[in-house]
Amino acid sequence: MKKRENFTSRTGFIISCIGAAVGLGNIWMFPYRLGQNGGGAFLIPYFIFVLTLGSAGLITEFAFGRSAEGGALTGIKNGFKNKGLKGGALVGIIPAVGLAGIFIFYNIVVGWIIKYLALSVSGDINKIDISTYFDSFSGSFETILWTMLAIGLAVIIVCMGVSKGIEKINKIIMPLLFVIFILLAIRSLTLPGAMGGVKYLLTPQWEYLFKVNTWVMALGQAFFTVSLNGCGMVVYGSYIKKDLDIPRAAFSTATIGIGASLLAAFVIMPAVFAFGLDPSAGPELLFITIPIIFKAIPGGQILMILFFISLLCASISSTINMLEGPVESFMAQTKLSRKKSTILIAVGSFIFSIPLSLNMNLFNGVADFITIVVSPVAALIVFIVFYYMYDKRKVLEEINMGAEKNMGEKFYLFAKYGFVVITILVIVLGIVYGGI
Repeated sequence: MKKRENFTSRTGFIISCIGAAVGLGNIWMFPYRLGQNGGGAFLIPYFIFVLTLGSAGLITEFAFGRSAEGGALTGIKNGFKNKGLKGGALVGIIPAVGLAGIFIFYNIVVGWIIKYLALSVSGDINKIDISTYFDSFSGSFETILWTMLAIGLAVIIVCMGVSKGIEKINKIIMPLLFVIFILLAIRSLTLPGAMGGVKYLLTPQWEYLFKVNTWVMALGQAFFTVSLNGCGMVVYGSYIKKDLDIPRAAFSTATIGIGASLLAAFVIMPAVFAFGLDPSAGPELLFITIPIIFKAIPGGQILMILFFISLLCASISSTINMLEGPVESFMAQTKLSRKKSTILIAVGSFIFSIPLSLNMNLFNGVADFITIVVSPVAALIVFIVFYYMYDKRKVLEEINMGAEKNMGEKFYLFAKYGFVVITILVIVLGIVYGGI
């Protein structure tokens, strides 16, 4: 039997998990939500949800993967087998399919980033009308080429394996991401009028703590921050050794994820306010608002290059996790090699991406369905299987194996009942609100 791949160190594992969690949603969505939902007051429910629900979710997904020595598909099949139930393979494929769906539409956006990085490097971004260019570019045939390039980058890294590919690249691009963010934040904060953005982000409006919407948005953002989808973190957990402290790793991932979101906010919002632009522009912040700002300040081209490099680092670290989940499941089912499985999944993903690349309404509809419904349902499946189909003693034993401080009865009850109910609530609220 071939020995399973592993992360070589705790640091490499945590950095890779942070890479998977810190994505484009954190960068464009968190700053706006923070400002629109009470500023500093919003941080209270956000911190509560990330450090409790987020950590609990990561602990569960890491332990589930390590216990199964495989991804979500293997773990779910084992759980069904434990209970003498059929259909484990059918249910088990849902998390992998969901993550593959995210991989498909996410790489379209990564393609846009690569295009804008190319425009910034060549200087051609100074020759276009930034305010109108994005609308003419997105949905065009040209985007197909850039999507293919984005998928190709993920394929190369995943084909190299866990330690030589995923872990190694994350050790390079994640520190680079934080260094660039810090440099950009310093420049952003020195712009005239930037303090308006700081006040927008941090001035606590305590009345928002009494609004249901604030807590709902904080709950949704917490799931985004740690990337709970029932597959990506499970498969990373399956590559860790038995002596790794899972609770500590989960807490580290959650707290650094918070730091990345806050840092992104201090890159974007001070600059937005300095130029009197719309802070609620959503994804347009990345492709219209920020380029307009950088174009207007001295040394802006260099800053723009750095900004799109940071976006590329954040997105690539996420897409390799999105690809690894389905690839591992495909390998487990077919016994094909890593290289063949990766290429097959990537080719299929590229084919499905073509109609989404050409139709923004279809793109938005698919993206919403997967992120609002499929991903939280996949996370819910993993929780139900782990806490309801596995023996309680085995669950706690796996969670606490290698841990400096053990999780006990209270954690088990919270995860089994509290987290499951809250995840159902996330699904219902996501449908009602059209995304949270």
